Amino acid sequence: MNISVLGAGAWGTAMAIAFAAKNQVLLWGRNQPAMSAMQVQRQNSDYLPGFAFPPGLQVSADVSAAMAHVAGLDSLLIIATSVSGLRPTLQSCLPYQPKNIVWLCKGFEETTQLLPHQVALDVLGGETAFGALSGPSFAQEVAKGLPCALTIASASGALSQRVVQALHGNAMRVYSSDDVVGVEVGGAVKNIMAIATGVADGMGLGLNARAALMTRGLAEISRLGVALGGRAETLMGLTGVGDLILTCTGDLSRNRKVGLALAQGKSLDVIVQELGHVAEGVRCAQAVRALAQRLGVDMPITDAVAGVLFDGISSQQMISRLLARDAKQENH
Repeated sequence: MNISVLGAGAWGTAMAIAFAAKNQVLLWGRNQPAMSAMQVQRQNSDYLPGFAFPPGLQVSADVSAAMAHVAGLDSLLIIATSVSGLRPTLQSCLPYQPKNIVWLCKGFEETTQLLPHQVALDVLGGETAFGALSGPSFAQEVAKGLPCALTIASASGALSQRVVQALHGNAMRVYSSDDVVGVEVGGAVKNIMAIATGVADGMGLGLNARAALMTRGLAEISRLGVALGGRAETLMGLTGVGDLILTCTGDLSRNRKVGLALAQGKSLDVIVQELGHVAEGVRCAQAVRALAQRLGVDMPITDAVAGVLFDGISSQQMISRLLARDAKQENH
């Protein structure tokens, strides 16, 4: 199968390597010198150093070449940008009329509070088959070929089957779902919860506090997912509790690192500069807080994280606010 991956960051590169095990893959990036260096070195030294490209993986900075590679019906276009880059990337693809589109980003569009599939509907209409590939996964481990399980969520069964065919096998398991909303909400909001657990861990609050934050965080994720039309059982799967566990506890988690740095008193600007990668939970917190307020969904952890990130609230104040909340029944 021909596959083009748009976005040559760590995650896009890792997925290109994974797809290239069974397919002919073209990895596109906008930086011509960087892409030329990748072609020569056969690795992404900037974002994923040390992982050699397989023979089935080629690279290019020519978007027309990337789109021509997936012109056939039996092909996949993988968008590996951040959520903020999804809309302009989809718009740039429109003249090429791509047939099957899958995105890897997790979050809400900051200015509109739209989920990725809603952005895609806004740009593409309902004629193109599209879906979200999500689940507990770190780029480095995927590139190493370590065991991993993902979910492809789409209203198109044919598209889901195409993704399974292209990626499932060896150490990679791919499950399918038609609950696009549930899958996208789980993948987005767990990043906010990872920032919260990073703050708690950075303050030395202990494993009990981490477990409490993760569990109550899952309750927030489920409330929002159901309010938006997703299914509660989806949030109990790979793209809900699975991704939540990984992102809140894994040392490779960018969002957890943001929380740890906030606990040290670092400013957001300094944290983002030191991180050198996108941490989707930062901007997602602002969007989800606004959406939750509009929908009347109670999301105290999200509100507290957004307060630390954007309102000048200290990490200690964040924890104090959460601990001062009135007692309530657990399942409310």
